[in-house]
Amino acid sequence: MGKAIVSVILGYVVMAATVFITFTLAYLVMGANGAFKPGTYDVSTTWVVISIVLSIVAAIAGGFVCAAVAKSPRPPKVLAAVVLILGMLLTIPSLTRDEVQPVARAAEIGNFEAMQDSQQPLWITLLNPLIGAVGVLVGAGLVIQSRVQPNVD
Repeated sequence: MGKAIVSVILGYVVMAATVFITFTLAYLVMGANGAFKPGTYDVSTTWVVISIVLSIVAAIAGGFVCAAVAKSPRPPKVLAAVVLILGMLLTIPSLTRDEVQPVARAAEIGNFEAMQDSQQPLWITLLNPLIGAVGVLVGAGLVIQSRVQPNVD
C-alpha cells in the first residue's frame, strides 16, 4: 500500500515538474509576443497547441513513473482520477468568474507574470484535466505493455 501511495505522489510530482520546466522553456523561447495575442494576456493559438503537446508529454511521463514505481496497474488509475478531479476543481474558478476586463500587456513580461495573468480559452481549461488523465493512462500502459512483451534476443 505504501508503495502505491508513493508511486501516485511521485507520478504527480513528475507531472508538475515537467509542466513547470517545459512551459518555462517554451515561454523563454517564444517570448511574450509569441505566447500572447498582441497587446493582451490572451494566449495565442501557437501557445495553445504547444501547451496541449507539453501537457500530453507531462501526463505520459507521470503515468510512466507511477506505473514503473508501483509495478501494479491500479496506482496509475488512481493518479489519473486524481489528475481529473483536481483538474476539474481547478476549473471551477474559470467557470464562475465574471467577465474579465481586458488589460493591456507590456511588450515583454516575466515568466511568473505571464503565468499569473494569462487568459486561456475556456475549452482548453476544460480539456486539460482530460488530457492529463488520458496521458497518465497512456504512460502507464507503456510500462505495463513492456512488462508483458517477451524479450527478443
